[in-house]
Amino acid sequence: MPVVAITMGDPAGIGPEITVMALAWRPLYNICRPIVFGDVKVIAQAVKITGCHLAVRSIESPEQTKSDDGTINVVDLDNVDINTLRPGKVSAIAGKAAFEPIEKAIRAALAGSIDAVVTCPINKEAINLAGYHFAGHTEIFAHFTKTTDYAMMLVEQNLRVVHVSTHVSVRKACDLVKTDRIVKVIHLAYDACRSLGIESPRIGVAALNPHGSEVGLFGSEEIEQIIPAVETAKSQEINAEGPLPADTLFAKAKGGAYDAVIAMYHDQGHIPLKLLGFNWNQKDNKWDSVRGVNITLGLPIIRTSVDHGTAFDQAGKGTASCESLITAIEYAAEMAVHKQNTLMDD
Repeated sequence: MPVVAITMGDPAGIGPEITVMALAWRPLYNICRPIVFGDVKVIAQAVKITGCHLAVRSIESPEQTKSDDGTINVVDLDNVDINTLRPGKVSAIAGKAAFEPIEKAIRAALAGSIDAVVTCPINKEAINLAGYHFAGHTEIFAHFTKTTDYAMMLVEQNLRVVHVSTHVSVRKACDLVKTDRIVKVIHLAYDACRSLGIESPRIGVAALNPHGSEVGLFGSEEIEQIIPAVETAKSQEINAEGPLPADTLFAKAKGGAYDAVIAMYHDQGHIPLKLLGFNWNQKDNKWDSVRGVNITLGLPIIRTSVDHGTAFDQAGKGTASCESLITAIEYAAEMAVHKQNTLMDD
């Protein structure tokens, strides 16, 4: 079975708690061998907070992992002073403790000692306070794997969304809608769908402007940039369609018309997916469900993640949902098996 590393995320957030709760779900051990990269003291504390009946074992490397579904194996970085850690508080110490397991897991994946990396949420302010100047996980993975052509894919149920741009201002995002970039993202989406077992992916490409710009009335990006990208993809035997007005495209994709959607910027893709996967309970003032997976495309290694933040308001309570993390681990394991089978076929 594939070895899947789980980075604990910001220790002041819900990452350690959802990690423990996910690893208490026994069916996971039928699809992978999970390992946590983080601080063993933080994970042990999370076991107590959540009330999960699991032991915690400190190991130095993935090779020391034992397949025991009653024990959490932790590659221990020993980088948190548990007595000074404060749940729900942004700090450089927590940022450092969140960043270091990510770097170590990436290096382990590049070395081939693990098959995939699943990340729990980090706080961008905390990692920047610690001196690591990255916009988020995606950029960290791109940096350490020396990847230039990459994209974020969000998945919930049968909706898969890949972004032309993510962590930039909306003003800059419009400037990044360029033919070459859109073609690359279409290819990344196509390859990702293939890695998930979809033989002939159908790709829907969103317009940037309202109503697809109405033949140039509301902007020129569709005519000058997006249509040429779609035509190029078609000439390369990819079943791509667009640009399509975003307000109807996502509804069609949810209904099964497309296997992946190309979104032009962050919120255009995130809002419909989170509307599908996130359910707020006003009566109880909490989330009933927080579902969705983030997959980084274009990397030489497999990386999936939860599609939510550190939820500092829930940290230390043991009440956070681990749904998204379980799904992220399942996707990582599935992609790792597909990669192994592809290498064997070659």
